[in-house]
Amino acid sequence: QVQLVESGGGLVQPGGSLRLSCAASGSIFSIRAMGWYRQASGKARELVATITSGGSTNYGGSVKGRFTISRDNAKNTVYLQMNSLKPEDTAVYYCNAASPSIATMWGWGQGTQVTVSS
Repeated sequence: QVQLVESGGGLVQPGGSLRLSCAASGSIFSIRAMGWYRQASGKARELVATITSGGSTNYGGSVKGRFTISRDNAKNTVYLQMNSLKPEDTAVYYCNAASPSIATMWGWGQGTQVTVSS
């Protein structure tokens, strides 16, 4: 069973930055593509960024150019650097496997709340 613990969220003004972290248990982390998801109130969860085990990245259109995903396999940790934050980025952010079917199997952590507001 993989455990995922997200941290780093908070309240930030529009245009500000935050860095999220996700600590994962289990050696399987290093061989899996990972992703950051977010779920705004009343909306479905969406995948916003992914990173392969080798470090290749991909981003959703709404965050491209503003967010950067990275990982440290030695620390079993994945990060999300968020810059130029907008009110529409407000959501609970989760990390998990990039594959939705694997993510369902692993289960979800508690997430970390990001609120962008003046």
